[in-house]
Formats: sequence, structure tokens, C-alpha cells
Amino acid sequence: MPVMERIQAEIDGHPLVLFMKGTPEFPMCGFSSRAVEALRSAGAESIYTINVLEEPEIRANLPRFSNWPTFPQLFIHGELIGGCDITLELLESGELQRIVVEAASQ
Repeated sequence: MPVMERIQAEIDGHPLVLFMKGTPEFPMCGFSSRAVEALRSAGAESIYTINVLEEPEIRANLPRFSNWPTFPQLFIHGELIGGCDITLELLESGELQRIVVEAASQ
């Protein structure tokens, strides 16, 4: 499967997808670690993640797919939410909790 189709399939197949460096248990960068912490604080019990360090094709092509240059990248219901800063802003505003609850209920 071509990488762009695979990215789309991952996003379509899960209500919440975090493309990150490392894993939730062993994040390999501070931004990915903070994004996971924000999602957990918002009530996300299971976070579907893709470790871009183990997926070089996804790491190389996701920025073109999403028009977002950095990692992590959070997608909810197929829509790019953003990276670490936006995820933290949504957590502070209370919006992330609402989004996570909606994603979990579908």
C-alpha cells in the first residue's frame, strides 16, 4: 500500500491518532511526551499512536499529507488538530476533554 494511502487508512481507522516520536510509554521527544500527557489528562484512556521513528516513510511523508511540518501530529475523526502546542492549548481551554470524550464514544 502506498504510504499516503496507509496514512489515510490509519487516520480513517481510528477516531484518535497521534503520530509521535516514540511510544506513550517511552516518548522520544519532549513535545510527544507532553502531547500524550495532555491527552491522558483530558481522559483519553487508549491512545492509538504511530511511532514515526520506526516508520521512516510515514515520517517523511506525513508533513506533506497534513501540511504540518513537525511531530507530534494529532488527528481526531480524520481531521488534523495540530501539534503539541495546540493540544496543550485545547487542554487548558477544556476543549480537549470534550473532543476526547466525543472520540471515545464513537
